[in-house]
Amino acid sequence: MAECPLPVPSSCDCFVSLPPATASDTVIFGKNSDRPRDEVQEVVYFPSADYAKGVKVQCTYIEVDQAERTHAVILSRPAWLWGAEMGANEHGVCIGNEGVWTKEPVGEEEALLGMDLVRLGLERGGSAHEALQVITSLLEHHGQGGSCKEEPTPFIYHNTFLLADRTEAWVLETAGQYWAAQRITEGARNISNQLSIDTNITEEHTELRNHAQKQGWWSGEGKFHFAEVFSLTHQPVRMEAAKARYCAGQELLRLHAGQITVETIMGILRDKASGICVDSEGFRTTGSMASILPQDPVLPCIHFFTATPDPSRSVFKPFIFAPSITPFPKVWSPSFGSEDPVKKVPRFRSLVDRRHKLYRKHQSALEIMEADQEGQKLQQTMQELERQGLEAMKQLLAGGISLDPKELADLFFDCVDTEIKFYK
Repeated sequence: MAECPLPVPSSCDCFVSLPPATASDTVIFGKNSDRPRDEVQEVVYFPSADYAKGVKVQCTYIEVDQAERTHAVILSRPAWLWGAEMGANEHGVCIGNEGVWTKEPVGEEEALLGMDLVRLGLERGGSAHEALQVITSLLEHHGQGGSCKEEPTPFIYHNTFLLADRTEAWVLETAGQYWAAQRITEGARNISNQLSIDTNITEEHTELRNHAQKQGWWSGEGKFHFAEVFSLTHQPVRMEAAKARYCAGQELLRLHAGQITVETIMGILRDKASGICVDSEGFRTTGSMASILPQDPVLPCIHFFTATPDPSRSVFKPFIFAPSITPFPKVWSPSFGSEDPVKKVPRFRSLVDRRHKLYRKHQSALEIMEADQEGQKLQQTMQELERQGLEAMKQLLAGGISLDPKELADLFFDCVDTEIKFYK
């Protein structure tokens, strides 16, 4: 594929494939989280929990009412915030978000971040559609806003989301408190830092069209094209670049239509020529996720996370929800409590070292990989490590092997531990 000629944008790409685009009766989900180059992304697990009525939960900037019960979740998130860039829950729901700029102005007032909404949707949604309803309800009630980068200069955007479960997917795109959603029941779909829902709107904010008319963005006549009505007339450079990346993602999905597997999605997430795998001076892909969601409810959903930057030089490690998950602190960042710069107002006036153990080891490995022969050998060994994990997961889904609950609970922990020992 020809290299993307436009500047590298500063956000992400999400992908989903459903039958008949997939090679089997599975839904495949994937996301790259493109963030400031030195930002650390951790992978954290939270078990399901019950709460008393009236309890509040502190998100990144604001408190909201806590649900009386939350689902178990696995999250990949920038280590400084409460929410997540991407993740999954015990019911096979996956969500990822993207930054977007629209005609609806962004505000500096602190509210819910798109990443907070990802986590809240996963903790409260038993299906992709239920998670969508959770997100839109919270969005309408609390709004979205606040800086999305760990630095004094605010970096603010609104959000689009890709939600998937074992049977369907939803694209949710927002502009302030307004939103439109499109249901996907077959084929492949991607999103990439721009509005992409046209006239095919499945659900929407009750005042969406009235608001567009009042603002003079839509005449009220003819079909309502969400992306055309709410997109900026003059796009910022980062969104112009995203158009090329979005088209490249569409083409890669089209090329593999009917044969898409989790390896296909991992390959797309690693594609640097298209700009999908970001590696620029200011931004890079800091974490990646790919999931297999079998349509057979008896089979487990398998979620793969890198927990390290640059998927082309990282290992995707499998996670399966199981009773009594073994903690994996080697991919948890240090906690700074009340001294954390994100919790002090004014925020982000100092920096702290958030690198977790695997991140540190991977940093050293990246330096080796930049050398010729030694680096090639290291990458080949890493690829073999990942291939063995993928093969074991294929056999598990095919019934060729069985893992007891203890092995399932230890799966991600053991893979992280193996990778760290390998880097030594």
